[in-house]
Amino acid sequence: MKIVIRIVLWVVIGVLGYFTYQAVYGPVEFNKIRDRRYIDVVERMKDIRDLQLAHRDIEGNYGDNFDDLLKFVDTAQFVITQRRDTTFLDEEYREIYGVDKYKEDVVIDTLSFASVKDSIFGSSDRYKNIMYIPHTDNIKFEMSAGYIVENENKIPVFEVKASKDVILADQDIDLVVQEKQIKSVDGVDGAFIQVGSMKQVNTNGNWPKNFGDN
Repeated sequence: MKIVIRIVLWVVIGVLGYFTYQAVYGPVEFNKIRDRRYIDVVERMKDIRDLQLAHRDIEGNYGDNFDDLLKFVDTAQFVITQRRDTTFLDEEYREIYGVDKYKEDVVIDTLSFASVKDSIFGSSDRYKNIMYIPHTDNIKFEMSAGYIVENENKIPVFEVKASKDVILADQDIDLVVQEKQIKSVDGVDGAFIQVGSMKQVNTNGNWPKNFGDN
């Protein structure tokens, strides 16, 4: 009988120890995993933003799907230009008034071209996986692009986001729920990590600097 009681006590102690560990160290481990994953997600989002900004500069708009962005990065080129001031004789003024007058102007010379791929990614081929959220089973970022109207001007906008539910899918569900409700200067507010906006002209991310430059 005493042996049975001892075994039961050891089981109870073990269970209590496990739950105590989970209560104390579970959130600590969760935060470590969350931070590592958020940093990786933010780095990839910054690559997407750089590529979208290049697309806007060259094409005049943002890409609304990753297939087009991948084609773009493989083929597009930046134009390298040089801006210089110049002056020239105003012939019309001379004919009318018989006096020489010079006009000032700006000339933009095309010097060369630079590959978008080399300019943004160098020798890295990481752009090939740019559509996938890190630490997931190849789940894609949600991406939208279009236009908004401000002061009667049509302005291109884009938005890329990743759900915290997806990024932290294998973590404790209660801690994930708490994470989605977080309001902190050192955390990512809301249920998504996001860059850009479909509602306003904004190419910033919603993460604090401890997860990456904004």
